[in-house]
Amino acid sequence: MVDLATILAGFGDAFTLYNLAFVLLGVTLGQMVGAVPGIGPIMAMAIAIPFTFGLDSLPAIAFLVGVNKGGLVGGAVPAVLMNTPGTPDAAATALDGHPLAKQGKPLKATKMALFSSITGDTFSDIVLITVSAPLAILALKMGPIEVAALMIFAFSILAGLIGNSLTKGVIAAAFGVLVASVGQDPEHYTPRLIFGYWDVFDGLPLPAVAIGMLAMSEILHRMPLAHGGVQSAIETNDTGNPDDRRVTWAEYWSCRFTLLRGATIGTILGAMPGIGSTAAAFMSYAMTKASSKEPETFGKGNIQGIAASESANSAVVGSNLIPLLTLGIPGSVGAALIISAFMIHGMQPGPLLFESQGRLVYGLFGAMIMANFVNLWVGQVGLRIWVKVVSAPESIIFASAILLCVVGVSMATSGLFGVAIMLIFAVLGYLMTSFGYSLVIFIIAFFLGPRFEKSIAQALALTNNDLTQVIYSPVALALLILSAVSVVWFLRKNAEAARAETA
Repeated sequence: MVDLATILAGFGDAFTLYNLAFVLLGVTLGQMVGAVPGIGPIMAMAIAIPFTFGLDSLPAIAFLVGVNKGGLVGGAVPAVLMNTPGTPDAAATALDGHPLAKQGKPLKATKMALFSSITGDTFSDIVLITVSAPLAILALKMGPIEVAALMIFAFSILAGLIGNSLTKGVIAAAFGVLVASVGQDPEHYTPRLIFGYWDVFDGLPLPAVAIGMLAMSEILHRMPLAHGGVQSAIETNDTGNPDDRRVTWAEYWSCRFTLLRGATIGTILGAMPGIGSTAAAFMSYAMTKASSKEPETFGKGNIQGIAASESANSAVVGSNLIPLLTLGIPGSVGAALIISAFMIHGMQPGPLLFESQGRLVYGLFGAMIMANFVNLWVGQVGLRIWVKVVSAPESIIFASAILLCVVGVSMATSGLFGVAIMLIFAVLGYLMTSFGYSLVIFIIAFFLGPRFEKSIAQALALTNNDLTQVIYSPVALALLILSAVSVVWFLRKNAEAARAETA
């Protein structure tokens, strides 16, 4: 268990003006890009990672966490004003946020989204801080056999939950593991799949693959749809009533049970790899509507609907780090990008992280709490500004994003070879999304690939290549059985969905 002195030292490291400046920059950038439909915090995090190389570990990761947190708040702005969610998880917010804005209450809708987002985010951060260390101690008791079985279970869940096809999900995961095997063999340190390019002897560079798959491929998809013009937001008329420009304490307090329900749903689903904030937002919205005494008011500007979706999708951000910090398994693309930043700065996520770098972990927790307060303050000031950001020309946005991608990757990989890798994976990402293969599963499998291979090799060595020895490990056996059950369940679910669609 991490001692109190380490915890206090970590929080002391976080609460400095230097770290506050980077948290402020990250939150501001996140809110700004979240307010632009189609960009979002994930692309911003992918582009920003190479620019954190010159920073110390704590401000670098705190900056990326700030981008992720701010992006969820910013995504609600176009959802409310334009009925065009800046991020997928803001789609549920648009159901009631946009009708409320059309009634002449755009500031009330956006401020309720802001307050709900901060509430859910803070709730999940508290859960993360209190449960992650005990879970890490439990995870330390797991050997290579249990870790390998856990990763197989995680892959089966991810492949089934993300996307519409389990088969395509498994293929994407297998492809991610294959790409992760490029470079030296972790067991014998012999080169493989390098095809004479010794630049990749240590493996494909993480920033090049992540930016190519997530940022550049998205730009390639959206560029044919861009016309270089500015899409104006929906005009909203001001009622002139001061109460329509603010959220009173009575209105916020009336949503307390909705906020608690949404934060709880988001925290639980966020701790499960692969489900994500979009599912949490819609599940919270559906449960709030079902339990309401006036369900017919939902979809017509009910403030409870905004509170339900925003508290749930923001609660996922903190709890996504629970499996990342305790097991080394990222539960989302954002967490996968954070794990790449960890590895770039010399940290290995997993249960040993609390033992070897506990001070840094609690410094990260302090930065997350600080980011919540900054998010609230920047959101209060910036709501009117982000409305202007929504109308930025796509031609300028895409040109700037491409420039940042190229510069960032060339800095991270010390040359143009990394840029070539980025462009290759941009095309691969474009093709995968075009044919319905999940980039999320690929990225997570790519990050987990080396550890998965190492766990398999260690498990085979411990059992003398006798796979039947797994029966002597109840935890590994249970995880493998759950993996098989989940695959069968997802196959039946997909088959039923296909029959219903045909009918």
